[in-house]
Amino acid sequence: MYKRSKLRKLLRDHVFVILGWLIWIVLLLSGHKFGQSDSLTALAAGSALTFCTMLGSVFAVVRHADELAELLDEPYGTLVLTLSATAIEVSLMLMVMAGGGQNPAMLRDTIFATLMVVLNGMVGVSLVSGGWINVEQSFNLRGALSFLHLIAPLSLLLLVLPNYTSSTDGPTLTPVQEAFLGLLCLLLYGVFLIIQTGRHRSYFANMSAVLDEEPEENGNGNAAPALHRRRGAVIHAALNLLAALLPVVLLAEHLGSVIDFAIEESHTPAALGGLVVAALVLLPEGVGAQRAAALNLMQRAVNICLGSALATIGLTVPTILVAASLQQHSLTLGLDGVQETLLYATLLVSVMTFISGSANVLQGMVHLMLFVAYLFFVFTP
Repeated sequence: MYKRSKLRKLLRDHVFVILGWLIWIVLLLSGHKFGQSDSLTALAAGSALTFCTMLGSVFAVVRHADELAELLDEPYGTLVLTLSATAIEVSLMLMVMAGGGQNPAMLRDTIFATLMVVLNGMVGVSLVSGGWINVEQSFNLRGALSFLHLIAPLSLLLLVLPNYTSSTDGPTLTPVQEAFLGLLCLLLYGVFLIIQTGRHRSYFANMSAVLDEEPEENGNGNAAPALHRRRGAVIHAALNLLAALLPVVLLAEHLGSVIDFAIEESHTPAALGGLVVAALVLLPEGVGAQRAAALNLMQRAVNICLGSALATIGLTVPTILVAASLQQHSLTLGLDGVQETLLYATLLVSVMTFISGSANVLQGMVHLMLFVAYLFFVFTP
């Protein structure tokens, strides 16, 4: 019985990872180029298989990140998860850009979709789930506001400011302005990481956690073997995380070309591409946040949700801005009136929610209302 349970766990953790590596090898050896297939049915089936495999691998990334979270404690656990998701997001966007750049608004749409999915969808589901089970939950006010202090101004600088600059025509920026904005995002995120993992680490820890940095040592002096075993477990979980993350990044080229081609051929709203990228990247994190809230670990849910939004702005934006400059791609950054209104409403409601220091079902329903409004206006702009 034990061996059977262990085998099921092994298959659950590695089957999609192995399949992802096999698909990538086949695509590499066959010299696959999207759009050159004779059979659209076969191409669609292959793309669906690739998407499902990537999604399974992403969930494997989450499981291994959860293992690291238990070994490393907060905020390092959720930080590993958000950085892994950001790596996937950056890979997808770079591959879409490398495929021809038919969607110059991909960065804007993905950042905006991420903010809507995280601050409204993930936060809403977590608050409703946690509030329904636990009635009311508390979290560290200083930690939540630390996230929002960066998310609010950086998102406005990136998504609203380009509408009002006069150096270029339309909602765009000059290369110098893009470089300045990317450097600013990267600098502030670096400072935030120092704060989060250093002198203000307690802001992001579970409120009920008892911080004990020193290894317990009994009379027999067993602290060193215990520390060695923990270090080995961390290395093992980190290697599993890397093995699950790499096929997702490598398969991003295929999925990116699918997204790019599908939007161009079907004449669907361009914002749908950003939503697809954000949904693929954030769905596992959303599940993790909901599960944490249901278990009354609201601080972990807050760290996952707000950390995902901030990592997207702090790391994805500089990377894509640099890549676009090197490839001489013109990026559309400014939101239109409807999207701008939704962003203002989301930031206002987020501040009102997290400044209270507690969460309940009503707050979650308001966030979900804004998320449904975002989805509605994606398809009826």
